[in-house]
Order: sequence, then C-alpha cells, then structure tokens
Amino acid sequence: MDAMSPSGAEAARTMAAGVRPAAVQPDVSGGGPLSSDRGAAALALVRALRPRQWAKNVLVFVAPASAGVLSHPGQLGRAVAAFWLLCAAASGVYLLNDVADVEADRLHPDKRRRPVAAGAVSPRLAVGVAAALLLGAVAGSWALAGWEMVLVVGLYAAISISYSFYLKREPVIELVAVASGFVLRAIAGGVATHVPLSNWLLVVTSFGALFVVTGKRASEHRMLGDDRGRHRAVLEQYTETFLRSTLVLTASVTVTAYCLWAFERTGLLSRAGHHFIWIQLTVVPVVVGLLIVLRLVDAGKAGAPEELVLHERSLQVLAVLWVVLFSIGIYG
Repeated sequence: MDAMSPSGAEAARTMAAGVRPAAVQPDVSGGGPLSSDRGAAALALVRALRPRQWAKNVLVFVAPASAGVLSHPGQLGRAVAAFWLLCAAASGVYLLNDVADVEADRLHPDKRRRPVAAGAVSPRLAVGVAAALLLGAVAGSWALAGWEMVLVVGLYAAISISYSFYLKREPVIELVAVASGFVLRAIAGGVATHVPLSNWLLVVTSFGALFVVTGKRASEHRMLGDDRGRHRAVLEQYTETFLRSTLVLTASVTVTAYCLWAFERTGLLSRAGHHFIWIQLTVVPVVVGLLIVLRLVDAGKAGAPEELVLHERSLQVLAVLWVVLFSIGIYG
C-alpha cells in the first residue's frame, strides 16, 4: 500500500478526533454544475412563457393607430403598457394550458418539446408563476385604466382558462373561444387609450381571428392524420370539408369588412382635409396575405400562425407594405 500523503494523514487524524472535515461547496459563481442547472431551468421557464406568442398582442395598437393618436407620447405609453399587461396575462394562461395539456402535448410531434411536457418545468412551478402573472396583470390593468381594463383582461383570462379545461372539447365553440382572445386584445388597446373602436374594425378582428384559428385546426387535422384525436380530441369532430368551408366563409367576411372599414376611414379623412387613397390601398396586402395563408393551410403548413409571421418572408413583406400604406394614410 502506498504511503499516506500529509494531507491524507491530517484528514485521518481529524476524523479520529471526532471532527468531520468541511464539506466541499459547489461553485455557484463560476459556471459550475449548480449554476448551469439554474441557468437551464430559468431558460426553460422563459420558453414556457412563449415569448414568440406575444406578437399577437400588437393588436392593442390597432385602435389607437387607426385613430391617429400614437404620435402622442402619453397615448403611446398607455398602449405599450397595455401590450405588456396582455403579455403577462397571456403567458399565465399558456402556463396553465401547458399543465392541463401535458399528456396530450407529449404525443404531439412538436409540442412534446414544450418545457412542461418535456419535464424541464414542473407543473407546480408553472401554476405558481401563472398565478403571479395573472394577478399582476389584473393589478396593472386597474392602475392603467380602471375597472374597464380589468374587465377586458379578466374576460380574456377567464375565457382562456375555461378553454384550457373545458371549452376546447366543444366543436365550433372552441374556435370562437380562441378567436375571442384576439378581439379582446384589440378592445384592450381602445380601452387603455380611451379610443372607441369602429364597428367594422371589430368585425374584421373577429372574423380574421376565426380565419386564423380555423386555419390552424385545418393544418393540424392534416398534419396529425389518424393520431389527431390523441392530441386534440375536438379534431375528431371536424371534417376537412367543414374546415375548408369555414375558412372560405371567414376569409370572405374578413375581406368585405376590411374594405368597408377602409372606405369608412377614407371618408373620415377626406372630411378632415385628406384626399388620398392610401387606406384603400391597404386592401391589396390584406387580400394577398389571406390568399398566401390559404395556400399554406392547404399544404398543412399553418399549424403555428406565429411561426408563419416569423419565417414566411412573403407575409413579412406584405405586413411592412401594409404598415407603410396605413401610416401614410393616417399620419401623412
């Protein structure tokens, strides 16, 4: 046997004297295992909040933008605050939805990678963070615009949570429930900035949202094939014919209502001394964009609308064109 080193002998004498050597503490400041685990857990929690989905909350800017008040710093600040409040509420709902759908998500080819389904975020932590976000959103809504904003955010949360635990099993009703979230986002922007919403704008938002949600269901119906019911039970109650008919109906109403809204805005601007057709021209990117989405739905590539916005270059170009035309028409 090798001779014991001085340090080993010292440790032996210490233990013989009844004193245990101090435990080695993990390095938490220099990127050790514990630090790495905490960083991975924090990143997983951030991913569970679905920050990519926050793009939907830009709808809060529609009402103040169409009213031409975003050039005022105070109104812009209120709209931005409403945006972040909706982000908090939406992330809280997403966490609860992931907890409710954890087993179904594990059967989905893409959603099984979600942090809760993958086991990177525990259901208990997800529920705790969701409660904090929803309570914070309600408190912030009261501070921003009083009971009306609280009502809008509260309705959004209530409908979304009801969807996660019950409404998602009811055909057609579940489409309306998801679409209502888009409409409430637009209403929140008007409430936060004290801008009334045009009736036609509400129709456009409502049917445009139904179009997007139906397109998502149609893509899932095709992509998941015979396993569609294991992931989303309501898909078994839809046929391709029904989903296609609904897409055509919602797209038609959306385009018609948007045209009426554009002509209405142009009339108002003309009476104010502006005689340009920039607002009417925004009809072109809207119609072309709907046609592109219809093509992608038919190909089964519209299962995640936020991914289309982030990765479909043609839609991005059309969105920029719409913003430019709209901005010139309202603020030019």
